[in-house]
Amino acid sequence: MSEVLLNNQALAARYLQRFREQVTGHFINGRWLIPDAAASFDNLTPIDNSSLGRVIAGTQAEADQACEAASAAFPAWRDLAGSERRKLLHKFADLLVARAEEIALVESSDCGQPLRFMKQAALRGAENFRFFADKAAEAKDGLALMQAEHTNFTVRSPIGPVAVITPWNTPFMLATWKIAPALAAGCTLVHKPAEFSPLSAALLAEISQEAGLPAGVWNLVNGFGESVGKRLTEHPAIKAVAFVGETVTGSHIMAQAAPTLKRLHLELGGKNPVLVFEDADFERALDAVVFMIYSLNGQRCTSSSRLFIQESISERFLAALSERVRHLKVGHPLDPATEVGPLIHSSHLQKVMSYMDAAREEGASIAVGGRRLTSLGKGNYVQPTLFTEATNQMKIAREEIFGPVLTAISFKDEAEGVSLANATPYGLAAYAWTNDQGRAMRLAHQLEAGMVWINSENNRNLPSPFGGVKMSGIGRDGGDYSFEFYMETKNVCLAHGTHPVPVLGR
Repeated sequence: MSEVLLNNQALAARYLQRFREQVTGHFINGRWLIPDAAASFDNLTPIDNSSLGRVIAGTQAEADQACEAASAAFPAWRDLAGSERRKLLHKFADLLVARAEEIALVESSDCGQPLRFMKQAALRGAENFRFFADKAAEAKDGLALMQAEHTNFTVRSPIGPVAVITPWNTPFMLATWKIAPALAAGCTLVHKPAEFSPLSAALLAEISQEAGLPAGVWNLVNGFGESVGKRLTEHPAIKAVAFVGETVTGSHIMAQAAPTLKRLHLELGGKNPVLVFEDADFERALDAVVFMIYSLNGQRCTSSSRLFIQESISERFLAALSERVRHLKVGHPLDPATEVGPLIHSSHLQKVMSYMDAAREEGASIAVGGRRLTSLGKGNYVQPTLFTEATNQMKIAREEIFGPVLTAISFKDEAEGVSLANATPYGLAAYAWTNDQGRAMRLAHQLEAGMVWINSENNRNLPSPFGGVKMSGIGRDGGDYSFEFYMETKNVCLAHGTHPVPVLGR
């Protein structure tokens, strides 16, 4: 065991000690709450499935309490000048940077993501807050729409209290991505983190208080989707729900929110294709294919989990890819050398492993991996896996596995490649590698996805729209698209006093 890993483990233990010693409760109306005789559950680390401490399992009553706190705090936060919200959110960002080490070590321990990716989490989260903080003062601005005898202009106002429900994969980053624009717009919020990885949400709530956000602006309720999550989507005080998670859960949220006509932003599942054409830059395409499925343990919504390779280069590409996958470093997430860490939970490990059996049953080949790694102890470790000789009709090519597992399929020409890529109920992201400029433009239009990257891995651009089509979601995040979700638009029409008014009854 390396000295660096030992040092990281010691630091992580220091930051995690308070969670082990005291149950993690809710943050409601500016104070931490542990209800009397409340039920709680063990928060297990995927490193070895030991407990990082107990977490309160929230009830409908606590969800209601948080919603009411957000509702009571909303008028004052709405009316606070955007320039003042900007100052508070920049202070929040400063605190994220100051606690970057703590955030990274807690997040890696809680969800199993390698520290090499999480060590930048706080800085990326701070970037989210700074970007939207700088737009807070202009969030209410609208458009001027001129007519001959009337002038129309639009203004925007925050929609009200919102619920933010975040998943267990990269929970810190996704929470800041959702919450920063909500606060900048003037909304108050109730945050429900995933029960598998709740600790970074507690850090964020703590930092919101340290940054000086007024009581009730930021509320946190821990617990399960069937109770807390369901109530947040139903509560009449909540005007919008931002959710990241599974497609099935998204459909439940739509049904639960329907009676109160809540606005919804749903970022859901994906079975994202990457197409590699014979004229692609071979090495760059290979690097991107490996990175976009095996980084973050394959537990990312935009991972390219279906690889389509043009037949003329298929054998060569798969040989090089297999070699790279065999050499991926699987290990303890706090080891800086680790490239793939443990999966989030033992139940998810079982799900991922079930696709190994499905591949064998359907006639695909397991070129690399396919087994659980028990040599690393009691954690949820699995070998990075590559399926070959697959077809687009197989279960491994149709369903979202959400692990370090890639399914490879060959295609003859552009038309077949596009047809195969689009033959899925999902449509979150798509990737293509080609040096043919005309083909790149055609693919940009033809691929059925909310986001398409040409000759690039997933590149984050904060002003750009982020979201999916088909069963991958509804709505867009990013830049002004986020404000469109968190704000209402009002049109005001002013007459110039020159137009004839229709006359009746004279």
